[in-house]
Amino acid sequence: MLYFPIGYYIVRDTIALKSDTVLIGLHPGLTQLDLPDRSPGYQGVGEPKALLLAPQNGHNIVSGLGIFTGGVNPRATGILWMAGEESLLDDVQFHGFAGTVLSPAVRKTFYDASGGRGQFASGRWGAQYPSLWVTRGGGTFNNVWSPNTFARSGLYVSDTTTPGHVYQLSVEHHLSVEIQLDRVENWDFNAPQTEEEAQTSPEAVAIAIEQSKNVTFANYHGYRVTRSRQPFATAIRITNSSDIRFRNGHIKSENGYAICDANGCGRFLRAGKFAFDNAVQDVTRHLDVREREFAVLDVAATARKNTDQPGAISEPQRAQSRGAATVVAPGASIRKLEDGFSAIAGATVDGAGTLYFADRSQQRIFSWTAGRGLTVVRDAAHDPVNLVATKSGEILVVSSAGPQGTVYLFDPGKPTEAMTVLSPQPAAPTSGAAVVRPVNIWVNGELEDQLDPRTFEYTTLAELFTRDVATPAPRQYVSPDGSLFLPATRVFQQGPDDSYAGMDDSGWRWSHNLDAYGLIAAMPGRRIAVISGAENRTYTAVVQADGTLRDLQLVAERGGESVAVDTAGNFYVANGQVFVYDRRGALVGQIDVPERPVQLLFGGTGRRTLFILTHHALYAVTTRAPGETQPWSVGKD
Repeated sequence: MLYFPIGYYIVRDTIALKSDTVLIGLHPGLTQLDLPDRSPGYQGVGEPKALLLAPQNGHNIVSGLGIFTGGVNPRATGILWMAGEESLLDDVQFHGFAGTVLSPAVRKTFYDASGGRGQFASGRWGAQYPSLWVTRGGGTFNNVWSPNTFARSGLYVSDTTTPGHVYQLSVEHHLSVEIQLDRVENWDFNAPQTEEEAQTSPEAVAIAIEQSKNVTFANYHGYRVTRSRQPFATAIRITNSSDIRFRNGHIKSENGYAICDANGCGRFLRAGKFAFDNAVQDVTRHLDVREREFAVLDVAATARKNTDQPGAISEPQRAQSRGAATVVAPGASIRKLEDGFSAIAGATVDGAGTLYFADRSQQRIFSWTAGRGLTVVRDAAHDPVNLVATKSGEILVVSSAGPQGTVYLFDPGKPTEAMTVLSPQPAAPTSGAAVVRPVNIWVNGELEDQLDPRTFEYTTLAELFTRDVATPAPRQYVSPDGSLFLPATRVFQQGPDDSYAGMDDSGWRWSHNLDAYGLIAAMPGRRIAVISGAENRTYTAVVQADGTLRDLQLVAERGGESVAVDTAGNFYVANGQVFVYDRRGALVGQIDVPERPVQLLFGGTGRRTLFILTHHALYAVTTRAPGETQPWSVGKD
């Protein structure tokens, strides 16, 4: 047994443990084994070379140590673990990005950070072998934090049937994959977390399972940071694997934020728009799981075989749109209108039925009609997020630009540089104007005590949502033609702490108007459909003259990203697919879309086109009943 006091221990070659070696450190942040940059034996192309090596079938215990393989050691793997089922790796941190602590003397002597993108050293992200590589071994792995961006992955398990038991593993900030299993059997992961950072891992798969079986993931939390600027296909990717069990999956992109600034002290749930589009993709079976919250999911122990080609796994029968004939026009089907986008949403339809929408990542605003097809109407770095059409045909834009966000208008028929920036006004009655509201709102009361000490009851999510939508905004934006007013909900600003794509020098902004996938305009007194994201429910509510909502009535025990309503009283809810509920709240149909829908709205001729926006494509389907009208009449295309 070796005990390591606090300190930085410089390692220049592999530390090979004996079968019964025990290493104990005092603290993984302050007791580190550090490999200097450009160490001989760790350079060039070649097999992995470990900083710490645990032998096959060993009974080793390693606890309380930090591991840092530097930034310019491409053959390095932090720990190569081949020990047996009775071994233990406990309270270990792999340094290299978040949470890394290096003394100035160590950093100056052994790591040159002058030309690198890393926080503590030069080097290419994702260029090293995995930080923790378990092969032909197993054991118990507890409280491991693996956020080293220089490594290809945080945990790689390969070629083993030795049981492994993982508890409270956090793997973050890797370029392409966080946790990877390759030819693995008899492992379980308990309360693992993965986190994808906007700068380092916008295209990372959280968990990749390949050629493996008899694996369990329980209480998994897959998180993409709220400042992500683009979507990614899936959190979990499964290939040629079976008997994979998931218990309690939680895939999200929301995080609480509290601040005291010029607007006062407040708390806000920052709702990220770019969680994984799918929770799970089974590549072999060509199946996607779009539900981001689930209790039980099993991948079958054996796959159905294709009798025409023995040994080949066939594609299963595809699920068809169920009950869609009740709402879709006879002979109509989903059709793709356009694709090739990065992240579209925020759509609106003007008085003539023309569709307008924004690609937030590309900062472009498009229009679409059946006659003209796709047109770029604005292409400038004004950070457009959500749009709404005024009665006069101008487009009001809610933008994330500036410390408090910006609201501006443009006329599609005028030169591209022409625009009008609006200033917020004190809230006041606005006769004849429609109210503009976000379609979906996420309120869950984070960072605030919700316990009533008199009754010892907690405020419910439904009560939080009802209270939020009934609270008037102190200011509002009014369109120049007087046809619309937008309540100016508070904008929460998080100052810049690094350089991220899409961030200006004032940092990031969040608000209900910015976080929504779309806006709806309605005259006071009208009942509209809205979504409570935290509850995953859809409600109707009556619009008030001050812009608030009252008399909430539950429509469906399903919420999601968007909802649209037709004149027959059907509610179309985007939540992985398009689910259709009648006016009584009964599920009457499902419209299956090739990609995850994020916004729904009616437009086109007679408002009988249901536009379906996914992040990357625009779809449409013709419905039996037209969509509910705008506050003003809708003509032809």
